[in-house]
Amino acid sequence: MNTLKQINGNILRSGTILLILLFAACSQPPIAVTPEVLVPPIPVKESPVQVKSGLEVFIEQGNWDNDLRYGLLANQTCVDRNLVHGVNLLPEHINVVLIMSPEHGLFGAENGGDQIGEEIEPSSGIKAVTTYLKKQTEINEMIADLDVILFDIQDIGVRSYTFIYSMSYIMKAAAAMGKKVIILDRPNPINGVQMEGNILKPEHASGVGRYPIPYRHAMTPGELAQLFNTEFGINCNLEVVKVAGWSRDMWFEETGLPWVPTSPHVPDASTILPMISTGTYGELHVLSEGVGITVPFEFSGGPWIKNPHEFAEALQARVGEGIIFRPTFVKPYYGRYKGQVCGGVQLHVSDPDQYKPYLVGLQILAVHQELYPEIDLFANTHRLNMFTKVMGDEQIRLDIQAGKDPLDMEAGWQEALQEFAELRKKYLLYD
Repeated sequence: MNTLKQINGNILRSGTILLILLFAACSQPPIAVTPEVLVPPIPVKESPVQVKSGLEVFIEQGNWDNDLRYGLLANQTCVDRNLVHGVNLLPEHINVVLIMSPEHGLFGAENGGDQIGEEIEPSSGIKAVTTYLKKQTEINEMIADLDVILFDIQDIGVRSYTFIYSMSYIMKAAAAMGKKVIILDRPNPINGVQMEGNILKPEHASGVGRYPIPYRHAMTPGELAQLFNTEFGINCNLEVVKVAGWSRDMWFEETGLPWVPTSPHVPDASTILPMISTGTYGELHVLSEGVGITVPFEFSGGPWIKNPHEFAEALQARVGEGIIFRPTFVKPYYGRYKGQVCGGVQLHVSDPDQYKPYLVGLQILAVHQELYPEIDLFANTHRLNMFTKVMGDEQIRLDIQAGKDPLDMEAGWQEALQEFAELRKKYLLYD
């Protein structure tokens, strides 16, 4: 009897529990079913254009002669895409017996214009001598025991940059001594389309402007070498190893190649366009071009500019598209106006295709002369000759001093610029 009661009690309790669980289940909200989210596929990025420098192409081609003695005219920019220097790459394939360097030395450590002593490339132990500031006869003697001279230096596309003239001097030496020159070509970092500026007048030829070409020439070193060789009577045994994959409309950042600072104050390819604007008048040593601060060539100003907003607004009103003038103050760490607060503007390139840097440099001079007539930009008379050499024509200074509109000055050199554009066509290696 007791057992029967016990069984009935267990059944009752079990039923009660089942009812409670059933009630609880019915009282719970239904479990939400998360709909499947369709994630769009991540678009596959197109591979960057595979541009190969002349150095890389030369090594890949393997067109060398182990019985020849090679010299290499190069600096720190002679690297492949992995930043391995040609001094380490080339001796695996050819007999490199002499290294030569341009302005700033083999490592790019020397200041512009400084004398360069003998250097030793530490990884190879090969002696490096410089052609910079050497007489033509000295360069001739330098290569007397060589058979072939390789040239591999990244240029910046500006007439006053001396590397292209180091190339021309070694070409003249090769012609005199019966040697061959091979240019390992590199891209023009500010593209090979846009030309700008007046043509240098031969009477103002110098180490910062040897031949009558425009300030922004839109040619590669290899193309210039061909033009120099034929048009200016060098006539050396010349070969150009072309860049692979480069087209004329490319800016350097589109090449996929690494940038190595070409000189102490050109840390990046983006420095070049502002440098065309400010580096020219920087030769006058009055208005600061930004050398001495962390953005060299991207500043224009001086201690006398107390209201940089006024300067910026006047420049912006005068200058066309492609550039923004940001009012600012700086205090140079070294060089001109070291430790002094300078008001002025930072040049921000907003559209490199629209920006006309050479014209803008002249407009900066014109606007400054209007706003600050008490500051004579041409006061350092011992600097006038250097300014003229860089500009390639004394008339540039005379026109600015006379208050001529730079737009009218630009119109005056268009015919000569077009003549050069026609001349260069037969020496262009790239589409």
